[in-house]
Amino acid sequence: MFQSIIKDMPHILHGGDYNPDQWLDMPEVLKEDVRLMKLAGINVVSIGIFAWKALEPEEGVYTLEWLDELFDRLEANGIGAFLATPSGARPAWMDKNHPEVLRMNSDRVRNLHGERHNHCYTAPYYREKTAQMNKMLAERYGKRKALKLWHISNEYGGECHCPLCQNAFREWLKNRYHNDIHELNSRWWTRFWSHEFSDFDEIESPCPHGEMEIHGLNIDWMRFVTYQTTEFMKNEIKPLKEITPDIPVTTNLMGTYPGFDQWYLSKYIDVVSWDSYPDWHNDYESFADTAAKTAFIHDLNRSLKHKPFLLMESTPSQVNWQRVCKLKRPGVHELASIQAVAHGSDSVQYFQWRKGRGASEKFHGAVVDHYGKEDTRVFREVAKLGENLKKLDSIVGTFPQTEVAVIYDWENRWAVDNLQGLNDRRNYEQTCKKHHRAFWNMGISTDVNDMTQEMTGYKLVVAPMLYMLRPETAERIKEYIYNGGNVVFTYCTGNVDETDKCFTGGFPGNGLMEAAGIWAEEIDPLYDTDINQIQIKEEYAKYFKNTSYKCRDFCEIIHAKEGTEVIACYGDDFYKGMPAVTKHQYGKGCCYYIATRTEDDFLEEFYHSLVKTIGILTPPVKEMKKGLSITRRCSEDKEYLFFMNYSEGVQEVELEDSVMDCSPISLINKEMMTQTLHFGKYEYDIIEIQKKS
Repeated sequence: MFQSIIKDMPHILHGGDYNPDQWLDMPEVLKEDVRLMKLAGINVVSIGIFAWKALEPEEGVYTLEWLDELFDRLEANGIGAFLATPSGARPAWMDKNHPEVLRMNSDRVRNLHGERHNHCYTAPYYREKTAQMNKMLAERYGKRKALKLWHISNEYGGECHCPLCQNAFREWLKNRYHNDIHELNSRWWTRFWSHEFSDFDEIESPCPHGEMEIHGLNIDWMRFVTYQTTEFMKNEIKPLKEITPDIPVTTNLMGTYPGFDQWYLSKYIDVVSWDSYPDWHNDYESFADTAAKTAFIHDLNRSLKHKPFLLMESTPSQVNWQRVCKLKRPGVHELASIQAVAHGSDSVQYFQWRKGRGASEKFHGAVVDHYGKEDTRVFREVAKLGENLKKLDSIVGTFPQTEVAVIYDWENRWAVDNLQGLNDRRNYEQTCKKHHRAFWNMGISTDVNDMTQEMTGYKLVVAPMLYMLRPETAERIKEYIYNGGNVVFTYCTGNVDETDKCFTGGFPGNGLMEAAGIWAEEIDPLYDTDINQIQIKEEYAKYFKNTSYKCRDFCEIIHAKEGTEVIACYGDDFYKGMPAVTKHQYGKGCCYYIATRTEDDFLEEFYHSLVKTIGILTPPVKEMKKGLSITRRCSEDKEYLFFMNYSEGVQEVELEDSVMDCSPISLINKEMMTQTLHFGKYEYDIIEIQKKS
C-alpha cells in the first residue's frame, strides 16, 4: 500500500533542474557540480528540460555524447536522473523550416520564434517530431541505471487559435454534440443576439474581435484546450511507455493555473508533480496566510491522484519574476520544504541547481550561485535540509488520512470567471482557500477535489460557490447526504449547468433544493465599502464566541423550507431578519447553507462546531495555537505528526496524555519527546508515533 514513487529509491528525493548543456564549454564546472551535489545531499536531478538544440543542433543531426557523459557521471556518483522530453522550447531552425508549429494567439496573429511553449498542440509535424525525439531518448537511455522518471515537457500551458486548431475544435464539438448543430445551439443558448449557427464550420474559438459573449462556447473552448494539451502530452508519453513501461512519467503542473483542467490531464500521468513558488514575506498578508494558501495547493496536488506527489520545483532563495523578489529569511527554505513533505510530497526539488550566466533567469535563485562555492548561506541551508531529509525514509509513500474534502473545480472556475454580473470580487479560488484554511488552522488534513470525485468516505464535504452543477454531481451529493454525509454550500450554488446555461425552477438547481432545504431568490452584490452582518440565533449561540459577524461582497436572499433550521439571519437592509445560514436534515445527513461571504472568524467557529458535532479527527494536542500548523501522514502502524511554526514568535504546545503512551520520537533529533514542545520562529519537528493495536 505504501510504496515509494521510485522503486529503487525509498528516500525523500532531493534535487532540482540541472542544465549542463549550458556549461558544455566549461568541463571544470560540470566536475565541480558533482562534488557540490554530494555535499548538498542531492540524490536526483532533472535534466534535458530545454535541451532540444543541444540534442539536435540541425534537423536530423544529433549530438548526444554530452548526455551520455552526464549519465556516466551521475551513475558513478549514485545520483538519479529525471530525464525530460525537450518539447517545452524549440530550436530556431525548426520554427524557420516549419512555421506551422508556431502558436497563433486569440487575435489570430501568429507568434515569432521565442519564449517557451510557443507551439501548436495540433500541428502534425511537431507531434511527429516530439514522438521521434522521445523514442530516441527512450531507446538510448531507457536501460540506464540513473534513469528514474520521465519528466514530460515543462509546465504545459497556453492555447493556439491557428486554422489547424480551429478545425480540431470543430471536430471536437461535433463529437461532443453528436454532430447535431441544433443540440449545440440549444445548449449554448445561441438565440441570444441571433447568434445561432447553421453549421459547425461557422464556429471559431473565442477572440477579442469576434465572439466572446456565448459562455457555452467559452467553456467548451477551455475543455478543448484541456483535451488538446492532454492529447499532445499522450503523444509524448506513448513511445516512452512502449520502450520503458516500468519508468513512471510526470509533468510539472502549476498550482491552480486556470488554462486547463488538471483533473483531466493528470489521469494520464503516473505521478503528480508541481512547481511551488509562494511569495513569502510579501507586504499584503501574514506569513501564516501565505503558508495556508500554499497548503491548499499541496493538498490539491495530492488529491489529484490521492497518493504522494512530487515537489518538482521550488526556489532555495528567491525568484526573478515577482513584483518584489524577496529573499527567503533564514530557516524559511527548510520550513517551506518540510511543508510540502507534510502535505504529501515525497520530494524537495529546486529550480535551479546552478544559476545561469545570461538571459531572463540568470538571477533566479539556485543552490549554487554565480560565486560557485559551498560557503554561502543558501547552500548551507540546502545541505542542512538534505541531511534532515535522509532521516525521513519511513515517511516515503505514506499520506494523510482525510475525513474532509473541499471542492475546487476547474470548469466551475471558468464559469464563475465568465459570469457577467454581480461584482468584480467573485474570487472563487480565494473563497475555496478561505474555507480550506479553517481546517488547516485546526490541524485537520483536507483533500481538495473537483466535483466529479467520489464523496463516500468523507465525513464532511465543503462546496464553496458551486455555481456550475452537473446533473451527476447533484445526484451524487443528494445520495451522499441522504446516506449520512454532511455538506456545506454557499451563495452562488447550482445556478448553471455544464454548458453555463441557467436552471429554471429556482436555485440551487438540478434538484438540489430538496437536499439544501432552501430556495435562493436573489443575490445582492455589495460595494467595497458596504458591510452587512449576520445575527446568530439564540439556540445556536453556544457554538459561537459572538452574537453577530460582518459579511460583505454578496448577500444571497434565501427562503428556508419547512423543516430547515435557521442558524443566523441578516442584520441589516431590506432582507433584515431573513435566513443567512441554515441547516437541513436530509435523510441521515445534513446540508448547511451559508448565503453570504462572512468574515474568517465566523468560518473558523462554524467549522469548529461542525468538527465537534460530526466527530472529525483532530491533532492530539491539548490546544491548537494560531500560526502553528500540524499535519499528519500515516502508515499502517505509525503516524507522523509535522509541527510547523508559521508565526513570528515562539510557540508552545502540549501533547495529549495518550500520545505519551505511544513512544513519540523526533525523527529530526532522534530523541524521545517531552509532553510540552517548543518551536522558535520558522522551526519545525516531525514526531513518529506508534499506532495503538
